[in-house]
Amino acid sequence: MASRILVRGVDAGYGAVRVLHGVSIDVREGETVALLGTNGNGKSTLIKCIMGMVTPDAGEIVLEQDGERIDLTRKSTEEIVGLGIALVPEGRRLFPKLTVEENLLLGAYRRASRGDIARNLDYCYEAFPVLPQRRRQLAGSMSGGEQQMLAVARALMSRPRLLLLDEPSLGLAPLVVREIFRIVRTINQHERVSVLLVEQNAAMALELAHHAYLLETGRVVMSGPAAELKKDDAIRRSYLGY
Repeated sequence: MASRILVRGVDAGYGAVRVLHGVSIDVREGETVALLGTNGNGKSTLIKCIMGMVTPDAGEIVLEQDGERIDLTRKSTEEIVGLGIALVPEGRRLFPKLTVEENLLLGAYRRASRGDIARNLDYCYEAFPVLPQRRRQLAGSMSGGEQQMLAVARALMSRPRLLLLDEPSLGLAPLVVREIFRIVRTINQHERVSVLLVEQNAAMALELAHHAYLLETGRVVMSGPAAELKKDDAIRRSYLGY
């Protein structure tokens, strides 16, 4: 079962520095939504607001699931994770001196049943076939692409309803990025997990997404179906390079 996130009129920042100005986005159930824009335009801050890591100064963030509307605006990160939302942070943030499997198990710390953990390990190992081959290897000794796969798999260990990905292509070779995006598409289509993708690689993000938003100076300046945004002249010139 997927979840829906509605962000309405969110203002947020850090101290006196305002980063987001009246931002509204909608991640519908079972959809992949891309959040585009260059560095410094508020994409990661919006992700942090959804995860309870930054408290908005105005607006609301609502989770809709199982017929309920849950206000996330003042909830803690732990509470939000418990509601089925998982984050793959920018820069992966793995535990480099722990093994691949130990990192994965940390992603399931809220799963009480040993059976669930075992099944979720099997699920992640099937989704990312390189990981069982590295299960005893220290995470910090793997390649960047393998580390990113581990970061995504760690988030999936909680079997989330909504998956947030913050710059998953950063610093990776195109072939590795395509493989990660292929797996995210499979998770979205087969598991019906809703996905919010923060990404500078606009071409690949628009290929993956159903809907997209463009953030500039902390404001949504354009939104619509991803297929339509790909045809927009301003998007093509500024973000797609043609």
